[in-house]
Amino acid sequence: MQLTDEQKSKVHEWIGSGLKLSEIQDLLDKEFGIRMTYMDVRLLADDLKVTPKDKEEPKKPVEEPIAAAAPLAPEEPLADPPFPPPGGGKVKVVVDQITRPGAVVSGKVTFSDGKTADWYLDQMGRFGMVPPEEGYRPAQSDLAEFQVVLERELARLGL
Repeated sequence: MQLTDEQKSKVHEWIGSGLKLSEIQDLLDKEFGIRMTYMDVRLLADDLKVTPKDKEEPKKPVEEPIAAAAPLAPEEPLADPPFPPPGGGKVKVVVDQITRPGAVVSGKVTFSDGKTADWYLDQMGRFGMVPPEEGYRPAQSDLAEFQVVLERELARLGL
């Protein structure tokens, strides 16, 4: 079916305003009496060289950490004196519910600077971390705290 220039202009306008193809299909029927299948409307949009805009979906909330480490009691000695006590609550660890391929267990860690990295333990027991950007190195105190928090979380899950 051929559309007039006015109708084509209207379709451009509707797509530009963010309407879905199904909504455009309804409007073509209501305003112009043109009944088209959904596929015909898709082909029409393609012929007009316009692409429907995907409406921005509301951002999903960031996964809440399963557990945060509790601060050490003041009377407990530090494992490594140069570093602040691990478990200060600045590092958050989340264990993935669906483990990444090739890993036994995996998850995400958020360091005190707000940067998030992926971590995993492979089948050979090797630890790996995928930094948020090339060359990123978390603070030594964050790494010590991450180790403590990860051990606690894995123990809590029985892993």
